[in-house]
Formats: sequence, C-alpha cells, structure tokens
Amino acid sequence: MRVYGADKIWKQMNREGLSIARCTVERLMKRLGLQGVRRGKVVRTTISDMKAPCPLDRVNRQFKAERPNQLWVSDFTYVSTWQGWLYVAFVIDVYARRIVGWRVSNSMHTDFVLDALEQALYARQPERDGELIHHSDRGSQYVSIRYSERLSEAGIEPSVGSKGDSYDNALAETNNGLYKAEVIHRRSWPTRESVELATLEWVSWFNHHRLLGPIGYIPPAEAEANYYRQLASQPSMVAA
Repeated sequence: MRVYGADKIWKQMNREGLSIARCTVERLMKRLGLQGVRRGKVVRTTISDMKAPCPLDRVNRQFKAERPNQLWVSDFTYVSTWQGWLYVAFVIDVYARRIVGWRVSNSMHTDFVLDALEQALYARQPERDGELIHHSDRGSQYVSIRYSERLSEAGIEPSVGSKGDSYDNALAETNNGLYKAEVIHRRSWPTRESVELATLEWVSWFNHHRLLGPIGYIPPAEAEANYYRQLASQPSMVAA
C-alpha cells in the first residue's frame, strides 16, 4: 500500500472490506512512525516563446468535464538522476483525472511532449470533431508549430493558459506534484530506465487504484467505467 495520510488509508481499507476505525489507523501510523507523503516546492520548467502565436485560453481555470475526451491538460516536470536531469510529460483527461499519456526524456524538446500526446491519441482514439480541448501552459514546446499542427490533424482544439496567471494549468501541475511526492522524492534515481519503470508502475496504480477526492474517492478508471455504464443504461433515442 502506498503511504497515504490516515484518512485515505482508512478509506482504502474499508473499500477492501477491512472494517477499522479511522482513529485506529491514525494511532497505528503514529506508533510505526508513518506519515503521508507531502509535496515539496515546485520548480517551474515553462520557457515561453514570446514570438510564437498562442491559442486562446478556452478553459479559464475551469478544470471540469462532463465526459471523457472533453478536456485534456498537459504539462511536464523534472527529475534529478545520477546521470543528469530527466523530464517527464503527462497528458491527463480532466473528467476522471486519468493519465492517458506520458513520456520520459533527457531533453525538453518538442519531440518528447509530442510522444506523450501520441500515446494519449493512440490510447483514447478521440473523435475528430473539434469537441476535445487540449490545454497547456505557454511553454515553447506546447505552442510550437509541430505540436499545434498535430492537434489540428487530430481534430483537437488547442487552449493555452493566460499570460501571467499562476493557476493557468493548475490541474496538470497538481498531477506533477503528486507524482513527485509519491514517487520521485522517496528515493534517489540512478538511471533513466529506473525512472521509466517507476513511472509506468505509478501511472498504472494511479489510474486503477488511487483514491481521488475530487471524483468521490474512487480510482479514475472506476469513475470512467461508471460513466460508460450509466451511458449504456440510458434508453437510446430513435429518430421518428
């Protein structure tokens, strides 16, 4: 079990059929010297290209979606290893906070965030109808010609956070903070391969097992499954 705070450990144990009081969990954690992981300070990696044209901010800090594949957010963060710096990019579907694409790279070039996007496109196969919005900060990788062209080819509407707004991509940055606290800050990293393996394991755990408060303390995959189950149960509309 990952090191949650007492409240989330209590909820997880109850989900697994283990009846236990929250105060008991808290008492045992104190006895064993366990604490929930805490997020550290954020180092910004955004390098804006002042000459590149930026799309409109279609999100305006309203990180909400009524269905999967309605709004994706993207961002990347840094990891220190014995071999130097690495960068990890994520693409998140806002509806259930599910991570739909990710990539580890030795550089911050556009190729690496494009690879994360390609993984998301392959996994989700969104409709090319312009109803999916992709939101990011004003980093040069996300406003590059190649990235913009790929979004257009996929029928995705681009959105870029407002200049000078520290909350312009808050949901993606929150995901980065969880990743750093729950994976990266817990040990040192010798190689890129070790980071990739740990990230792969964390993404799988995050999507299928982690309890997220904003979606009712259930995992993202379960929230999406509930949506499609409810959709399938609705009577179909037959044209007259």
